[in-house]
Amino acid sequence: MREAHSFRVEAIVLRHMDWGEADRLLVLYTRQRGKIRAVARGARKMHSRKAGHVEPFSHVSLQLAKAQGPMIVTDAEALDTFQTLKEDLVRTGYASYVVELVERFTFEEAIDPPGIFQLMLETLKRVSANPDPWLGVRYYEVRLLDLLGFRPQLFQCVNCQEEIKAEDQYFSPLQGGVLCPRCGKGLKGIWGISQEALKYLRHLQRSTYREASRANPSEAVKKEMETVVQAYLTYLLERALNSPGFINRVRE
Repeated sequence: MREAHSFRVEAIVLRHMDWGEADRLLVLYTRQRGKIRAVARGARKMHSRKAGHVEPFSHVSLQLAKAQGPMIVTDAEALDTFQTLKEDLVRTGYASYVVELVERFTFEEAIDPPGIFQLMLETLKRVSANPDPWLGVRYYEVRLLDLLGFRPQLFQCVNCQEEIKAEDQYFSPLQGGVLCPRCGKGLKGIWGISQEALKYLRHLQRSTYREASRANPSEAVKKEMETVVQAYLTYLLERALNSPGFINRVRE
């Protein structure tokens, strides 16, 4: 059975770039087809009807037509432009981080695990609505790693498989989880992780968002959790992400 030449998708705009004299090339993550690219013709023109519907972070409904090269946007309807994400630099930074993670971990036209689109959409809503988006973004990291098959092992030592005790431990990005003091001592490329930081990461990993939202770690523990997760993400991606640096500069 031949695939339709034109079809509709629900998408989040990850980013866009100039294309030709008046067009925009969109990088989209869709509910139906994962990550794809499409051209919004004339979107850079001052009076273009499409322009306001294809901004980064926007949740959109698009009619796409197949073409040689990127698909063509023939109709665009904004479902939620998440305007508050663009009015506050901290929220802008967190939203950029949310979409950057999906863009880095996914490939065009690949078959991704179900749930990535919905998780990203829910997280953008939380970042948009909450004065402090920190918890929603940490929950997003943990859930995204689950969906992608990179769930870190936090309850047993990844080396000896003994249950982790209530004491400070080590985290190994290479081995994908926690090392007990006996197995981790003296190893290179690992990070120390306190009992408190590990407790909260475990809580995020096994909880619903409503349950996770009760967490109230100290600022020091928050920073430690971010450091450990960023080390793991950098190892998996083999390069550092751009958005965390922007978020830190805005905070300062």
